[in-house]
Amino acid sequence: MAINFNEKRNKLKGLFSILAIFIFIAIIAISIPKIFPGIEQDLLPEIEIEIKKIEIDFNVFSHHLFERLRPFPEIEAFEKEVGRENPFIFYKEETSN
Repeated sequence: MAINFNEKRNKLKGLFSILAIFIFIAIIAISIPKIFPGIEQDLLPEIEIEIKKIEIDFNVFSHHLFERLRPFPEIEAFEKEVGRENPFIFYKEETSN
């Protein structure tokens, strides 16, 4: 199979043109605020947001329903053999004969 150098050259030309366009757009985007210094205020209007104070009501912890909650029981240590041939099958209960 022969190597066609024209195909590689065409791919490089396409990549080079995309890179050149990207650099050109970046230069324009950087230079616009320097050329037109007043344009930044027109594009980005001032936004005033009132920040509300967050108040946490800790009285919920003294509610009778909260006091009735109980923690989960302690999880016991794994007692079976670690590592299996097929980890996706269920454990079978061991029965002594």
